[in-house]
Order: sequence, then C-alpha cells, then structure tokens
Amino acid sequence: MIRLGAGPLNRIAAVGAHCDDIAIGAGGTLLTLCLARPGLRVDALVLSGAGTEREQEERAALAAFCPGADLRLTVLKLPDGRMPVHWDEAKAAVEELRRETDPELILAPRTDDAHQDHRGLAQLIPTAFRDHLVLGYEIAKWDGDLGRMTAYQPLSPEIAEQKVRLLQEHYPSQRHRPWYDREAFLGLARIRGIECHARYAEAFAVTKVTLNLGTLDLGD
Repeated sequence: MIRLGAGPLNRIAAVGAHCDDIAIGAGGTLLTLCLARPGLRVDALVLSGAGTEREQEERAALAAFCPGADLRLTVLKLPDGRMPVHWDEAKAAVEELRRETDPELILAPRTDDAHQDHRGLAQLIPTAFRDHLVLGYEIAKWDGDLGRMTAYQPLSPEIAEQKVRLLQEHYPSQRHRPWYDREAFLGLARIRGIECHARYAEAFAVTKVTLNLGTLDLGD
C-alpha cells in the first residue's frame, strides 16, 4: 500500500450538512489526529440543527471526538434537505469559515454523495478553499452510493470501537434509525480496512492533489 503523508498538521477544518455527518464520516480520523497532536485546532461547521437537541448532541459529540483539541464549532439552522435552495446562506457560511482559518486539511462530504445537502456542501468547499487538501468522507445510506475510494486512514481496533461507542452515546436522537447501529459502522470500517491492509479504516475521496516529491523546485 502506497503511503503519502500530509506533513505536520496544526489546523484542520471539518464540515457537515447535518449534525453527526462529521462524526459518522470521519470520527475515527478525528480521534486519531487529535490524540496524536494535542492542541490541534479544529474548526467545524455544520449547516443545520442550530437551536435544537441536535446542536446539543453535536457539541458534546465533537468535544468527545476531538480530545485535547482547540475545537471551534459553528452550527447553523438551514432547513434539513433544502440546502440547494439556501445556496447563498451556505456559500456565505463556507466563506466565513475560510476567513477564520487556513487549515492544512479539510474533512468534508464527497462531491458525488447522493444526498443533495451533502453534495451541495462538498461542491462549495473548493470555491473557498482553492489550494487545500480536501478529503471527502462517506456516509452509508439507503441510496447505495458507496463506491471505490482513493484514500484511507487506518484505524486501530481501539479507535474503531471508540468511534462506535461515541456515536451511540452522543446521538440518542438517531438510535431509532434502522441503519444507525454497531454492525453498520464497524462493518464499513472493516471493509475499508481490508482495502488498505488494516483491520479497520475510514475511506475518503480525493478529487485533486499536488505532489511534492522533493525532486524539482518549480518556483512560484
């Protein structure tokens, strides 16, 4: 398995259309990064759920998924399932996030996600973060849009188990959903682990990267 590193990370950003998107798609990666780099700054933006129990769940959950981090979370109140008709508000929120931070890494939805809110947010990210590494996370859903991924973050068994425990603990409003269970979360992580020669992993889509292999200085 080819391994490429992003270098030292001091700031990352994580964005989601809904409360729990970030934790489901990249919770294991957040745990891995934050445990490895105490004090890591994490700027998080969620487009919907403000003023509801979902916001309270999200704040507690991301605090748990980002132990020791400098977490700065913004939760907005765009209507769930209606992001395409609230494009201006979403665009303004992403641009405001860009003004607040210059991260080395962004965790965001995939641009080909079947959910219109996820997909719309993913399409907005490169309009504001034009020269940044963006990892597009995946969320299993009824639409069946999982595909071949291009980047993997291996997870230790302990991190994979912790991710599932935190999802169950901090999002009680979602427990009634038939897909929201241990088997679904660990099953996908196990499959992605097989694909990268690890026990468990989270997988991401990468649409564009520039390689710096240290062989040629092209200047500016």
